Amino acid sequence: MSSLKDIRTRISSVKSTRQITSAMKMVSAAKLKKAQDSVINLRPYAHKLNEILSNITKSVNIIEDNIYARSGYPERILFVVISSNKGLCGAFNMNVIKETIRLINEEYSGENEAGNVEILTIGKAATDYFTKKGFKVIDSDNELLEKLCFDHATPLIEKIIESYVNKAYDKVMLIYNRFKNAAVQLLISQQFLPVEINYFEEEEDSFVNFDYIMEPDQEYIVKNLIPKSLKLNFYEALLESLAAEHGARMTAMHKATDNATTLIKELQLTYNKARQASITNEISEIVGGAEALNK
Repeated sequence: MSSLKDIRTRISSVKSTRQITSAMKMVSAAKLKKAQDSVINLRPYAHKLNEILSNITKSVNIIEDNIYARSGYPERILFVVISSNKGLCGAFNMNVIKETIRLINEEYSGENEAGNVEILTIGKAATDYFTKKGFKVIDSDNELLEKLCFDHATPLIEKIIESYVNKAYDKVMLIYNRFKNAAVQLLISQQFLPVEINYFEEEEDSFVNFDYIMEPDQEYIVKNLIPKSLKLNFYEALLESLAAEHGARMTAMHKATDNATTLIKELQLTYNKARQASITNEISEIVGGAEALNK
């Protein structure tokens, strides 16, 4: 059995850990509130813009000729992987990494063997992992998540869209965690480019053939709305991932704090038992010594 000093030292260590995890939980809860508000405020605008664009594209039947919707077999693939810069958030980062590896090995294995699969990472966790494992990481932006706003994200989004328009890639896949609530994150892997008709709508029944009045013309409106919608959807994915990260970290730290509390109770019980055994042993020695002196 461990000595009383060792048990006391361990209890003190676990208490310090519990204090840290509890503080991290409160910090994540505060950050989650801000990130959650940003996501909730953006969702209606993004949804409405996608709905309008879906109605227009179906009405004018122009999307097939659009530069953002090339057809044909994709040979060059770009994966945009959104993770976090910090750990201690459970399986948040590993879920995104595993899904990316699964897609590369199962659905795009031929393209990967030909060297036509590249990865762009947002977040230090994904950057470090894919770089160390020898994947073809062409670029990374780990600072974007620190002060996330639309203006900071726009240059990266435009760079990705421009790469597709210039035919550097035939398909762009977006992989991230979507925020559902503080305890649940939904793993999303979606085709960002080329755009599809159903990309701009959530349900088939949502299509309503509105009689829009468009100036200067329908084609100009559609071709300007598509990149705007793409930027907005990409930015929404970043906000979703950030909110999901804070939710995952808050949940992980809450569990860690509870586990530390449970461990402290167990160690305290072990300490009391060891102390009682030590006292009993000392009493037995005293009594035995006294009897020896009497004899």
